[in-house]
Amino acid sequence: VQLQAFGGGLVQAGGSLRLSCAASTTISIFSINVMAWYRQAPGEQRNLVASITRSGRTNYVDSVKGRFTISRDNAKVNLQMNSLKPEDTAVYYCNFGEFTGNQYWGRGTLVTVSS
Repeated sequence: VQLQAFGGGLVQAGGSLRLSCAASTTISIFSINVMAWYRQAPGEQRNLVASITRSGRTNYVDSVKGRFTISRDNAKVNLQMNSLKPEDTAVYYCNFGEFTGNQYWGRGTLVTVSS
């Protein structure tokens, strides 16, 4: 299963971006447990930003609460990012986790927030 993420780009502080990620190959939506977005800033490790379960339960890292919203639609996951800050600059990766334990990663999309 290959995931394709898109929607990154350059935006000024205070602006918005919407990231989307979908599987480029057939995957059963019933096999997907958790969909998530991670990010990795230069020189740092990859960290969870937000996740959403099949039942719709969401989880956010404290630094994005109230600004980011994760949503899912079948085999597609979105991340609406508002009130962006320079510290949000990173490569964002989508992740699908199946009930079987299999994990799939997108190739990453760069988000750059200028001050």
